[in-house]
Amino acid sequence: MSTTYRIYQQKVGFFYFRNYIYFIVDTASKKAVIVDPSWELETIVGMLDKLEVELEAILITHSHYDHVNIVDALLMKYNPKVYMSHIEANFYNFKCKNLITIDDMDLVSFGQTDICCIVTPGYTAGSVCYLLEDSLFTGDTIFIEGCGICTGYGANSQDMFESIQRIKSFVRPGVRIYPGHSYGKSPGYTLRYLMQENIYLQIDDKKHFTEFRDRKNQKNLFNFK
Repeated sequence: MSTTYRIYQQKVGFFYFRNYIYFIVDTASKKAVIVDPSWELETIVGMLDKLEVELEAILITHSHYDHVNIVDALLMKYNPKVYMSHIEANFYNFKCKNLITIDDMDLVSFGQTDICCIVTPGYTAGSVCYLLEDSLFTGDTIFIEGCGICTGYGANSQDMFESIQRIKSFVRPGVRIYPGHSYGKSPGYTLRYLMQENIYLQIDDKKHFTEFRDRKNQKNLFNFK
């Protein structure tokens, strides 16, 4: 299938944190957006220079520090737009220059590429997944191997269940999933694969899901690869 964009990914980190960030480049205009830039400013600047693209915008899936900590530095250097859900920004009092708050099913367009913003609460109060033609950027909502924990401020396992069910019903099975972290598997597996292999996408009963997601004594929750 021919698309209007290309995806480039980088793994960045600080101490035990390992994050995946993504560059989405509109092939016609050579404009780019970055999903959840963090930790390594020089690495990100180097990739933008290598790709010879113009940074149009930053897409933030949620407001946790490990997903936003170099937003201000990129604003100083490139002055891009910054997108975050209205719920997320208000709930956590997130502020930055050029912030544009979005609502569920809003479209963000750059060049010839459209991005659909799906508000998916659960991990945080206003997390967003960003859907393109054949790609879904899920932040910490869905991982290849699982889903985000629901114990933080503003988190809710019942909301997580509803968000996952919505993604399963709305997103095509062949769409590739690009999360913010990995527990061993590389980003880019299809939703179809996750529905067969990811236990959190296999549970269709809300009570069963919430009891399993909130179970005690879970290990290796931050053992990122």
